[in-house]
Amino acid sequence: MTLFLGIVQSVPIFPNFHLMKTSRLLQAVFAATVALSISIVHAAIYPIDHAAILAGSVFDIKVEFNSVVRPEELQIELNGSNIAKVFGRNFEFIPNENGKGSSILFRDVQLSKPGLYNLVAKSPDETLKVSWDIYASGPRKLKNIILFIGDGMTVANRTAARVLSKGIVEGKYQGKLAFDDMPSTAMIGTSGSDSLITDSANSMSAYTTGHKTAVNAMGVYVSRSADNLSHPRVETIAELIKRKTNMAVGIVSDAELEDATPGAMVSHTRRRADKQYIADQLFASKADVILGGGSAYFYPATTPGSKRKDNKNLVDDFKSAGYQLAFTKQELLSEAQNKNTKKLFGVFHPDNMDGSLDRLYLKKNTVELYPNQPDLTEMTQSAIEVLSRNPNGFFLMVEAALIDKFNHPLDWERAAFDTIMLSNAVQIAKDFAKTHPDTLIIVTPDHTHSGSISGVVHDDRPGPLREKVGIYAEAGYPNYPKADMRGYPNKVDVSKRLAFFYGNYPDHYETLHPKLDGTFVPAIKDASSSYIANPKYHQIQEDAIHVGGNLPVHQDSGVHTADDAVLNAQGPGSEKFKGFMDNTEVFKIMVESLGLGSK
Repeated sequence: MTLFLGIVQSVPIFPNFHLMKTSRLLQAVFAATVALSISIVHAAIYPIDHAAILAGSVFDIKVEFNSVVRPEELQIELNGSNIAKVFGRNFEFIPNENGKGSSILFRDVQLSKPGLYNLVAKSPDETLKVSWDIYASGPRKLKNIILFIGDGMTVANRTAARVLSKGIVEGKYQGKLAFDDMPSTAMIGTSGSDSLITDSANSMSAYTTGHKTAVNAMGVYVSRSADNLSHPRVETIAELIKRKTNMAVGIVSDAELEDATPGAMVSHTRRRADKQYIADQLFASKADVILGGGSAYFYPATTPGSKRKDNKNLVDDFKSAGYQLAFTKQELLSEAQNKNTKKLFGVFHPDNMDGSLDRLYLKKNTVELYPNQPDLTEMTQSAIEVLSRNPNGFFLMVEAALIDKFNHPLDWERAAFDTIMLSNAVQIAKDFAKTHPDTLIIVTPDHTHSGSISGVVHDDRPGPLREKVGIYAEAGYPNYPKADMRGYPNKVDVSKRLAFFYGNYPDHYETLHPKLDGTFVPAIKDASSSYIANPKYHQIQEDAIHVGGNLPVHQDSGVHTADDAVLNAQGPGSEKFKGFMDNTEVFKIMVESLGLGSK
């Protein structure tokens, strides 16, 4: 018998068991058990069992029964009291939701009293139970929080960035990344409610809501609703701040602003691909600073390059709402330095912005088309300047999104450069905190990738390409030039390079060289729509090694891993980050520090 989320249901009684032969009895019991397992797969309660919920936060309650029932047949109690009386209104009843059974729904409820809550839902055939921990926060303990997300950043990204940025001599690094010396460190578990392996939507949603959800979802529990926007919602930290305080909110990303990480700050959808909706939610959020890529979703469908399906012009809406606008690095810096600027909206690319290796050195990918993109450091500095004009404090989320977007195609050099860029942005926040010590700074991935550094590639070693990888004592050290003032070496295609390998990958050609002509494209589709090694790299480099993939053939790039994420923090409240923690606990520490669960 399969049980879901604390569901209790009795096994059917089979009459005349004594007349059955043993084989018939076993067959009948097996068939009934399988049928029962299938029949109750849809039954559930949201929020899920053992959810920790901030006192006074707004959320939806949904109960999904496996059978079709009448509302008068239902008995639903919260801590022994009729739930309709608890909330002062009756539930929305869905007689047969998508042919899977009856559902009830309470929208926008709040539980203000801390404690253990037990919800029991009964129909004539089913009993469902969950328990929730409603927790309070106490008073506010700090003024500002700056949350940095190194999207997909794994330990090897940090190590590679430190090698390239600081150098290493006789086993000792000649410096540290800005988050290396933060006093608090924790290992973060990133799995979602439906899978060991997470994506950026549900992993970031755990940070912003304190609730687990499923792959591709943000700000909702994934129910059986057929409508992406109708799943039971949970309030985000940006919404809490705007509803309960006079603080400012900032959202910064070098990806599309409609992408999963910035989207999870404000949105409630089953599918992260609902980018037009997410763009609308960014405007509706009233966040004070919004900076990043993804301009294609802010312009009406009649605008060339727009990806909207309607004629809404969100750029005009932002302007009408009192935001200063910026579309280039120069405009961003100018508007941020204007002491009258209190609200700032900037978009600098129709899609994801370009990474630092391309923008600063190689001038590849789309840099020639969009030469005036700001750096993540400039967006961070501008956001802090504008947000800090609010005397009530601010919450700022800054995403270094391209670490992940370069880890996926196995392009570790580009990922390392953007990890250096993240470090530079964190240093700006640390400098701000020197004069504003009531600021909590958190630096964490949302999830990880599989990269590791295994040695050093020596071009002058004889033999086939794989024999050029020095390991152990033969590895020695790479010979990247000393980094410039920004922390970047001006050359990555040196004669002794890091041997950086990913643990999961599609078929591809390994060249052991940086991809100087643009981001690595490891695999392309063949006639059967399977992904095969991109022959381009074998044509460029005859001794490139063909690597058979260890992922399904429909996968064209590397994937996320379940490895723990390393979180670093400093400032008031940072001492709470220690040991192994679930990603939902990051939300809990932030809202407790801001006093968002107090009356």
